[in-house]
Amino acid sequence: MKEQKYGLMLSYINLFLTNFFGIIITPLMIKMLGSSEYGLYSLIGAFVGYLSVLDLGLNDTIVRYVAKYRVEEDKKGEENFIAISFILYIFIGLLVVVFGAFFYNSIDEFFKSTLTVEEIEKAKIMVLILIFNLAITIPGGALVGICSGYKKFIFPRLLTIIKYIVRVILLCLILYFGSQAIGIVILDTLLNLFFILITIYYVFFKLKVKVKLYEFNIKFIKEIFSYSIWVFVYALTFQFQWRSGQFVIGTNSNTTSVAIFAIGVMLGIYFTTFGNLINGILLPKAVESVGLGISKEDLTKQLIKVGRLSIVILLYIMCGFLLLGKEFITLWIGEQYLEAFNVAALIMIVYLIPLTQGYTHAILQAKNLHRVKSILFLIFTIIGVTSGKFLSDKYGIIGMIIGIAFAFFLLHIVLNFYYHIKLEIDIPLFFKKVILPFVVPFVIIYIMNRYFISLLKSNWELFVVKAIVYSLCYIFLVYFFVLSKDEKLFFKKTLKIIK
Repeated sequence: MKEQKYGLMLSYINLFLTNFFGIIITPLMIKMLGSSEYGLYSLIGAFVGYLSVLDLGLNDTIVRYVAKYRVEEDKKGEENFIAISFILYIFIGLLVVVFGAFFYNSIDEFFKSTLTVEEIEKAKIMVLILIFNLAITIPGGALVGICSGYKKFIFPRLLTIIKYIVRVILLCLILYFGSQAIGIVILDTLLNLFFILITIYYVFFKLKVKVKLYEFNIKFIKEIFSYSIWVFVYALTFQFQWRSGQFVIGTNSNTTSVAIFAIGVMLGIYFTTFGNLINGILLPKAVESVGLGISKEDLTKQLIKVGRLSIVILLYIMCGFLLLGKEFITLWIGEQYLEAFNVAALIMIVYLIPLTQGYTHAILQAKNLHRVKSILFLIFTIIGVTSGKFLSDKYGIIGMIIGIAFAFFLLHIVLNFYYHIKLEIDIPLFFKKVILPFVVPFVIIYIMNRYFISLLKSNWELFVVKAIVYSLCYIFLVYFFVLSKDEKLFFKKTLKIIK
C-alpha cells in the first residue's frame, strides 16, 4: 500500500512537473528553434514514434507475469520468464533496426513536397539518432515493468522525476547556446542511456532479481505472445491515433500547421496521462484481485471507487481548459496557435469517461480478455483517421481532429456494452454513481464561462486570478455537494502526505 500510495503520488508530481515545465519550455523552443524547426522536430518525433511500440506489448506482459509468479511464489518460473523476455528483446532490437532503415529510406518520398532539402537532411540525421534511442529505451521499459511486478513504484517514478528535471535544465542550456532540433534528440538519447544504467543497478543489485533460462518452451512463448500481442496492437493503435494526424498534415500542409496540431495533441495527451497513471499502478492489483476470484459486484465497486477519484481530477482539468484554454494559448504562445485549442478540447471531451473507466482495462488485461478491446480500438481508429484525412483536405486541422475524436466516441459506446456483458460490470450503476453527480458542477462552471469569465479579456495577472477563482468554485462545489465522507477523508490524508 505504501508503494502504491507514494508511487501514485510521485506519478502525479512527475505529471505536474511535465505539464508545468512543458508549458514553459514549449514557447521557449518555438522561439529559439522557430516554428518551422519546431514543426520538423514534432513531425520526425511523430514519424519515428511508431517504432516505440515495437516492444510488442512485452512491458505490460512483464508486469502481469512477474506479479503472477510472485503471488504464486514461483521463483523458478519468474527467473525463466524474465530470461525469455530478454531473449525476445534481442529480436525486438533487430525489428527496430529493420523498420528504422525503412523509415530512413522513405523520408525523401514522404516529404518531398512539404520539406526543403535542408529539412530532409536534418530529418534523416534525427531518424538515425532516434533509432538508436529506441533500441536502448524499449528494453529499458522492461526494467520498469519488473519493478511494477515487484510492486516497487517509488524508485522508478522518483528516477523519472529526477531525469525530467535534469532534462529541462540541460535543454535550456543547449537552446541558449544555439542548439537546433538535432541537439535535442542527442540530449534525450544520452539521458536515456544514463538513467537506464541506474535502473539496471537497482533491479539486479537492490531488488536482487535473478535471470536464469531453465527451458525455452515454444508453448510458453505462444502463451506470452497471445497476451502481449494485443497489448502491442493497443499501443500501436494509440500511437497511430494521434501521430497519424501530424503525419497526414505534414504530407499536405506546412510544418507550421504540424506544430499547431502537435501542440493541441500535446495538451490533450497531458490530460489523458493523468488517468493512465492510475491504470499503471492498478494492473498488479487487478491481477491479484482476479487471481483471488473477486466477484462481479466487487469489481463494480472498485471501478466506481477509482472512477470517482479519477473524475474529480480529470473534470477539474477539462473544465478549467474549456473555461480558460483559449486565453491561455493566446498568452502562452500567441494567437496564431489558437486552433490548437480545438484539438486539445476535443481530445479531453472524448477521453473523459474512458479515463474514469481505466480500471476496466486493467481488469481485461488481468483476465487476458483485452483482445476484443484492442481489435475494436484498431478498427475505429482506422475509421477515424481515414475520415479525418478526407475532412482535413477541406477543413484542415479541425477536420482531422473531428474525424479521430468522433470515431473514438463511437468506440467507447460499443465498449461499454462489452464491459456490461462480458465483465458483468454494472455500467448503468457506474454512470449513476460516477458521471451524474458531476453534471451540476459542470453546468454551473459552464454558466460561469458563458456569462462572466469569457467576458474579461486579460493579461497573465488577471488570468491567474481567474484560474484561482475557478479552482475555489470547483473545490467548493465538488467537496460539499459531490464527495462522500470516505472520499473527503482520502483527499485530506493525501494533502497531509504531500505536506
